[in-house]
Amino acid sequence: MSVKGTNGRAKSPARGTSDSRRADTAAGAPADAPEKVRNVVLVGHSGAGKTMLLEALLAATGVISRKGSIEDGTTVSDAEPSEVHQQRSVVLSVAPLVVEGIKVNLLDTPGYGDFTGELRAGLRGADAALFVVSAIDDIDAATTALWAECDQVGMPRAVVVSRLDHPRANFEAAVAACQRAFGDSVVPAYLPVRTGDATTGLLGLLSQTVSDYSAGSPTPNVRPAGTDELAAAAADAARGTLIEGIISESEDETLMDRYLGGEEIDVDALVRDLETAVARGTFFPVLASSAETGLGMAELLEMLTRAFPSPLERSLPQVTSLSGVPAAPLACDPAGPLAGEVVRTTIDPFLGRVCLVRVFSGTLREDSAVHVSGRGLSERGHEDHDSDERLTHLYSPVGSSLRPVPYCVAGDICAIAKLASAETGDTVSAKETPLLVVSWDMPEPLMPLAVEAASRSDEDALAKSLGKVAAGDPTLRVERNSETHQLILWCMGEAHGEVVLDRLRDQGVKLQTVAVITPLRETFVAPASGHGRHVKQSGGHGQYAICDIDVEPLDRGAGFEFVDKTVGGVIPGQYIGSVEKGVRAQMQKGVSAGFPVVDIRVTLTGGKAHSVDSSDAAFQAAGALALREAAAAGRIQLLEPVLAVTISVSDDYVGAVMSDLSSRRGRLTGTDSADGSGTEISAEIPEQELLRYAVELRALTAGTGRFRRTYLRHEPLPPNMAHTAPRP
Repeated sequence: MSVKGTNGRAKSPARGTSDSRRADTAAGAPADAPEKVRNVVLVGHSGAGKTMLLEALLAATGVISRKGSIEDGTTVSDAEPSEVHQQRSVVLSVAPLVVEGIKVNLLDTPGYGDFTGELRAGLRGADAALFVVSAIDDIDAATTALWAECDQVGMPRAVVVSRLDHPRANFEAAVAACQRAFGDSVVPAYLPVRTGDATTGLLGLLSQTVSDYSAGSPTPNVRPAGTDELAAAAADAARGTLIEGIISESEDETLMDRYLGGEEIDVDALVRDLETAVARGTFFPVLASSAETGLGMAELLEMLTRAFPSPLERSLPQVTSLSGVPAAPLACDPAGPLAGEVVRTTIDPFLGRVCLVRVFSGTLREDSAVHVSGRGLSERGHEDHDSDERLTHLYSPVGSSLRPVPYCVAGDICAIAKLASAETGDTVSAKETPLLVVSWDMPEPLMPLAVEAASRSDEDALAKSLGKVAAGDPTLRVERNSETHQLILWCMGEAHGEVVLDRLRDQGVKLQTVAVITPLRETFVAPASGHGRHVKQSGGHGQYAICDIDVEPLDRGAGFEFVDKTVGGVIPGQYIGSVEKGVRAQMQKGVSAGFPVVDIRVTLTGGKAHSVDSSDAAFQAAGALALREAAAAGRIQLLEPVLAVTISVSDDYVGAVMSDLSSRRGRLTGTDSADGSGTEISAEIPEQELLRYAVELRALTAGTGRFRRTYLRHEPLPPNMAHTAPRP
């Protein structure tokens, strides 16, 4: 790491033309071996500066000739139309750079909670995480929760404090916030050097040198720190804290005693121990940066290449055979069995499906046959599938642009075009020995969005485009509700829903959103009788059927019973079943508000038939008419679905969540500790009150609350709400 004051780590950017910022570099070339690869995911809350930090790193290494702009929609990683429109990242993007022969795949992830699925994909494809923290904002609870999640799996991490060029930037306050949120193992490796009100350099605490960026170049001038600079930065105390932290992680048990005894520890040895601790995921250095001025780019690049681990140092996901039998553990070996995973899928108008693939084992090569397999997402509309396909071209992705490559070794990331069936989460393996990589946890979409085609002619286009969009978005669930007949898009939140709609409209689909209809049901409150008379004479064979029924309510959940109490053969036996079919058909259509009728007993008490004009169809019509007349004479009650909901929330928000439940007509059924990480609240809540709960819970809990829901039963809808219920 550049705590030693390394010079010349980054290349100065070359100027390009205004219409193309791509420079001719080796960033798009494939890595030759896993030890020459680093996969690093950039994480942090929306607005922390991840995208512009990526731009600055690409410019510093010559991948692009100049930095783009979020406002102008010219950044490498935010190229999708919805990203330009929303002025924020909404999808996972990969951009590689090369530093001294090391290829670093930087995975830029969205910071907004609606796009957690893209963040999960980024974590799956990476071996280390760089947490980007703004020097002008506090750390949100969602970032803190993500840090804890990375800690559980031992993912190596570092922190970079961004936006130090801002007038309100406060590095010391940002570091203090990091230590409160992430723990005491988060320690600065550098301190800002200020000239007037501007931050012009970085003081390396171990090397006690200053990287001077005042010339505006990403390649700093490194010089020894002056006495006044050391004093102004209070470097002695910060250096002591850093050294003690490094020594506590060192495998040399004598270092602490030697240090406390006053011995000056060799800086090179400290740097080696620091890099080892970072790669192990037990020590977390804090760096400083400004994407605007290029401050800290050299130090950050050296940390990415020297301290973060290669794919050889990280464990790989488990694999099974296609039948689910556990297979031998994978090794990050280019000569091993081929196993890769699609971490993202997009639809290109010219190339078709473009799949971003992290290769865990083996080597992907052009013009080779592979097996593509997907499992476990059928409940989200992604049916299990297997296919053998041939790779025509491999690419190294640089944001939305693709550079052809001949191969991709284990540990590296590439893009594959024109795969016919691949979806996000699928496994790519050898045709001869197909494998299945155990999938990562996908967040459950819990906000419904009802859509319909603008016209009947647009329905086919909507169905085809939905299939394409859903193939690349495992956080989207498409459902055709069997009761309300609505097309429901289950999304992560409003912003996610807006992106999905934008993608559909970009493909030429004309559609509109409509109110989500809660699947209510109807039932009889008290006994009632109905007379069904279906008699028509129009020449030739007519239609003749008369039936009388009694209807009585049953206990909730009892279903439907049909009883025949006719005597004397007033209705021939072959038509008794016809009356029942007519009643059942009318129950599905509803008798009051258009919702299915449940929990009733229908007793057929009498009727009449005609020897010539009676028929199955006539008695079905009479049965339906009899139920409608019974409903008109009796009292009908609407039933609403009630869900069992489990809400996981940190202890700080328990009171607010429980108070909110009462406003949703919720009934608290219990609370329990969630393994020391918070509280699980159990409640019963009407489904109508949960249509926007995914959004509202996030706002109520600063983005940390999660909930699960399962259907419990139907209960009577309050009378004052019956007239406002949307009809199917």
